[in-house]
Amino acid sequence: MRVLMKTGQALLLAAGVALFAGAFTYQPGPKWGPAPAILPAGAQMAVMKGDPNKAGEFVVRFRMPDGYRISPHTHPTDEHITVLEGMFSVGMGKTEQPDSMRMLHPGDSVSMPKNKPHYASAMGATVVQVRSMGPFKVVYVNPADTPPAARKP
Repeated sequence: MRVLMKTGQALLLAAGVALFAGAFTYQPGPKWGPAPAILPAGAQMAVMKGDPNKAGEFVVRFRMPDGYRISPHTHPTDEHITVLEGMFSVGMGKTEQPDSMRMLHPGDSVSMPKNKPHYASAMGATVVQVRSMGPFKVVYVNPADTPPAARKP
């Protein structure tokens, strides 16, 4: 009787584990591609959720090389940034002031309010995750900072 009970409990446990494991599906890693032309060349982007080109919530990841900079700019919606790898410095204002930038490490996050000028730079190879509402838009404080690939003729 005791052996049957242990066998029954083991089968019940195995069935529970199988059901629990079946609730999860394999999700491959991010599919990286070039970042939008409105950002300086050299970054890559992966869409994790939603569509940054359409209205609604989206989540994207940006992978940036060491020394990558984004000049002062604004967005029409709040931007929530989490550092996943590397170090990411952010600053607020219409002009870059490196001494006032806040250094973020993996696991750190920051929110940038809509229409408030801010800027950023990467130290080392860096990956950040951004959550916001679409459509994604970047407006540079100084129009001359707009990357050439994004300028209208």
